[in-house]
Order: sequence, then structure tokens, then C-alpha cells
Amino acid sequence: VAPTIPVCEVPSSAMTGTVVQLSCKETEGSPPSQYQWYKNGVALLEKTGTGSARAANITYTMNKKSGTLMFNTVTKNDTGEYFCEASNGIGLSQKCSVKRMQV
Repeated sequence: VAPTIPVCEVPSSAMTGTVVQLSCKETEGSPPSQYQWYKNGVALLEKTGTGSARAANITYTMNKKSGTLMFNTVTKNDTGEYFCEASNGIGLSQKCSVKRMQV
């Protein structure tokens, strides 16, 4: 079953230095969807602890299975427009509407 449009939860504002979690979920897809977060239209890297992700000084953790994007300490650099995409290899991937987070 192809995924439906996911529900994204993005706080509209956050205080610098706080922990912020963005979530993304859709329930129709079978097999279960994988989730990819985007910031300002660019796919976010999944932090693996090695290589490019660490070099880019990434301050978040993205879980493609649960759809969460967790910032341990948000900074002004994290301000932007976020959306997520659900895909499970069946049918078209689905995106939620873009939401702006201001830090």
C-alpha cells in the first residue's frame, strides 16, 4: 500500500539551546514508510557518527524509521523551512506541507 500524506509536527518557534523534536507520521503505508526530513528543500543527512555527517557539525539526530528529527541544542542556524517525505517503495512518496521553524 502506498503511503498517505504524512502529518508533520514542527514547532513554529524554539529557544536557542533547547531540545526540539520534529515528528512525521503516516499510518496507511504497508510496508511501513521510511521518513526523510528536508530543510529549505535540501535532504538532511542521517547522522551515523562517521564521515560527512560529523564533518558537517550536525546537531540533530534523524530517525528514518520513526520519522523523528531531534535537535539536542537548537541554534539560530537551525531556523528554516522543514518538511518530511514518507516513502515505502510503493507508489509515489508523499510530502507534508512545509512549516517554518524560527529559532
